[in-house]
Amino acid sequence: MSKTKFEISLESGIHQHIQAFVGSWEGNTKTWFEPNVVADDSPMTGTIRSVLGGRFILHEYRGSLSGEPFEGIAIYGFDISNNKFQSSWIDSFHMSTGIMLSEGHSIDQGFSVLGSYGSPDFPEPWGWRTTVHLANPDQMIITAYNISPEGQEDKATETVYRRVG
Repeated sequence: MSKTKFEISLESGIHQHIQAFVGSWEGNTKTWFEPNVVADDSPMTGTIRSVLGGRFILHEYRGSLSGEPFEGIAIYGFDISNNKFQSSWIDSFHMSTGIMLSEGHSIDQGFSVLGSYGSPDFPEPWGWRTTVHLANPDQMIITAYNISPEGQEDKATETVYRRVG
């Protein structure tokens, strides 16, 4: 019996590569609310685990922002049929009660996904681009960029993690 595309990907393709993110992580997250002005720099802990037989990775994290605790969850995966990375993201600060869905492509040692958010306070949606990059086996950098309706892109958050398990 021949192997499925997913089985091949898990053995030697993108699904195998994203398993490198699995582990326990600690680091710091910087947050910007305006360009080039760091508003906060706080510790962050996270765990990434493989779910559904390696189809996805689940990132659960906890940290604080301006002394207030927050937590979040992101699910990342690669949709073989559409040749795209996809994510869903929730957290108790940035997303409030919403779920951001994003999709994108591979980058060197990781992936980049683009979603959008809006509300009655934002008549035009804003973009939110997230890159997840494994700088080396023990360092991961997750960077998010806010993109105005006019296309101005500015760094919003950056987590620099080191592997602890």
